[in-house]
Amino acid sequence: MLIYYRLPGLLADLALILYGLLNLAVYKVGWPILLVISLLLIISYLLDRRDVWPLALGGVLLVVTFGLMAAGFMGVTLTLPAITGFILSTGMAVDANILVFERMKEELRAGRSLASAMEAGFSRAWTSIRDSNISTLITCAILFYFGSTFGAGTVKGFAVTLALGVVINMFTAITVTRTFMRLALQWAGEKLEESRVLLGA
Repeated sequence: MLIYYRLPGLLADLALILYGLLNLAVYKVGWPILLVISLLLIISYLLDRRDVWPLALGGVLLVVTFGLMAAGFMGVTLTLPAITGFILSTGMAVDANILVFERMKEELRAGRSLASAMEAGFSRAWTSIRDSNISTLITCAILFYFGSTFGAGTVKGFAVTLALGVVINMFTAITVTRTFMRLALQWAGEKLEESRVLLGA
């Protein structure tokens, strides 16, 4: 991703590193790290915009809800299927960033400015990211239910780790990567506007 997308790829890689650390921290520390994620979500929204309180509050409630669910499911161990869920959610995080950057490149090719191309890229990719992640969460709920019903505990571990990874992915792919991109635009926007080689466009 770094070679193909250059600067956005670097920023996405930083967001993916944060994603991996947060995802692993959930399993090592438990629900307190989800409260930290909630605070980071609030802070990033406050730094970003002041008119999105309802959306920020909804995101925090979602993260806290999953945090409490994870705290209740602490009996789930990291088996091979659970690790598979973690790896699959990491692939989904990469896919979300690729969707955003491809949409952004399409907007740049259409002649839009860098700032508007970035915003349009995130907004156009959001529907695909949201739909795929919600379908995955529904599938995780079904797997968790049937894993509990028929005694397939390994399926339950896969469902929990995949669901937690997807929730953290939605946070890092949209909020963290967008914040990194906006910071890069503030710091080096003119240079990036002149030479789009760093953007992979």
